[in-house]
Amino acid sequence: MLRTSPAELPRMPHRWLAFAVALFPAMLLAQLPPATADQPASAGVAHTFRAFGRPYGAYLLAAFESIPAAQYAFHPTPVQQSIGYIAQHLEDANYQLCSLFGEVKYVRTAKDSLADTVKARWPKDTLVARVRASLVFCGEAIARLTDAQLADTLQAGPAGATQPVLRVRYLILLVTDLAEHYAQLATYMRILGLVPPSALPPSPS
Repeated sequence: MLRTSPAELPRMPHRWLAFAVALFPAMLLAQLPPATADQPASAGVAHTFRAFGRPYGAYLLAAFESIPAAQYAFHPTPVQQSIGYIAQHLEDANYQLCSLFGEVKYVRTAKDSLADTVKARWPKDTLVARVRASLVFCGEAIARLTDAQLADTLQAGPAGATQPVLRVRYLILLVTDLAEHYAQLATYMRILGLVPPSALPPSPS
């Protein structure tokens, strides 16, 4: 999970990024729908990131929605995050990452600046709605990207100590963060006797 700000993470070598992008299955690209009005034809790789991360976002939302509100304070051990804490943290991480690689920046509000422990105790409906909004924000940010922009060099880090970082780095961080938090939440659900969304049988057609 994202425990520090993306700017504090070590720089990722260009050759590692090229290798990571190559790991996405060729089958996935072949299955993607043709470019639409919000998806340029020159954005096959960017769209692959979007398609690869979308199931994890959907699973996370389904998990948060299916977990009873009374269980949002649950955490398996004292040092682990509660379900409510995971929800507010995920929202914040999504906005951080997608504001970094996207052209539209998320404008923080007074509620966003509250302590994480306070936000973790917000009602279930509030947390789910906010996670959903952050995922929509990220989906729209990726939809605006072209493949050429993935190699853009961004300046990240605190003022006076910035370093060049490839835009694609934050797309990799977004998808891996969604996957990691879903695995975390799925484990919690198993402990509570609930079935994670990805383990449910497919709905009859």
